[in-house]
Amino acid sequence: MMKTVLMVSLASPLIYGVGSFLTRSKSVARSISCNPLFEYFKPPQNPVSCSTDGHEFIILETRDAPPAHLLTRIESFSLLSEFRISKYESKVFEVDGYKWRLVIYPDGDEGQIKGNNVSVYLAMADTSSLPVDWEIYADFTIFLYDQFSDNYLCFRGNVRRFHATKSKWGFPKFMSKKSLRDQSSGYLVKDNIVLGAEVFVMKKQRIVESVTVLKPMYTRLRDWKIVEFSKLEGVWVSEEFNMRDVEWKLKIYPNGDFNSNGDLSSKGNAVSMSLVCISAEKFTVHQKVKAEFHMRLKGRSDHDSGKLSHWFTSSSTCCGQSAFISLAKLRDPENGFLVDDCCTVQVEIFVQLVS
Repeated sequence: MMKTVLMVSLASPLIYGVGSFLTRSKSVARSISCNPLFEYFKPPQNPVSCSTDGHEFIILETRDAPPAHLLTRIESFSLLSEFRISKYESKVFEVDGYKWRLVIYPDGDEGQIKGNNVSVYLAMADTSSLPVDWEIYADFTIFLYDQFSDNYLCFRGNVRRFHATKSKWGFPKFMSKKSLRDQSSGYLVKDNIVLGAEVFVMKKQRIVESVTVLKPMYTRLRDWKIVEFSKLEGVWVSEEFNMRDVEWKLKIYPNGDFNSNGDLSSKGNAVSMSLVCISAEKFTVHQKVKAEFHMRLKGRSDHDSGKLSHWFTSSSTCCGQSAFISLAKLRDPENGFLVDDCCTVQVEIFVQLVS
């Protein structure tokens, strides 16, 4: 990624140029504390969070690595105030196709703090090519170089929404002029200051998901009487039914079917039965339904599949047992499953989650 490096000299009328003043890297970074008005700094053990104006919540920490996107060195910084230059805009730099710049107010940007603080903002530099309703969410950090410690004081706030009516965000109380001029601080040395910026643009490629976890309630029972069972060929399918706004049906293979591994062991030897989520056939790739269910064959003593649980998706719309009951057990008159070539099947279903 390209980084913009800019050097500005105020020793004479403004002269613009490019300089290289990247710091050497280190392996360990230290943190620095903050006062809400940034009057004094003392090194703590960890990064510190604080408020600069009563509501703006920021994180202050130090780091050895220079900013990735922009470095601006301003020589004879105090002359900005002396020459009554109320605002300086840095060179434009580009991140993720958007153009940005730092805007620096040497005497502050707001009336109540003007003259006491330095204000620094990140601003969109060119929005003419963006659509009318454009908006960009960005997480950014503004850097202040400590020329004594050879590291950077990092100011990081909340993720901000840049749009047509608010294209500039930052810190009106970036640092008090008293702290900046403190000769022991290292932020303003020989009247030179180094500022930087790093921007992370949040892309709108998010997936929006709505999940409904359903409260426990009675389970839904559905029964079907199948006549002339011995004459069935291929597959028997129940009518569709609705449970928790999800459409279902039961599917029975009277002479067995392939199991999930393609095993033919149940073919001709057992009845296969499965629950099908019809709604799942039209699901998007991220939609799913979680359900627990029982499948039963009614008789003197019901034959039960046991509790089955499955996530129904567009790629997995059914769940069941390839060998639900053996044909021998089904046809045994002692069990009472098949009477006058008729049988009754039942499904009990509890829909737990829909997303």
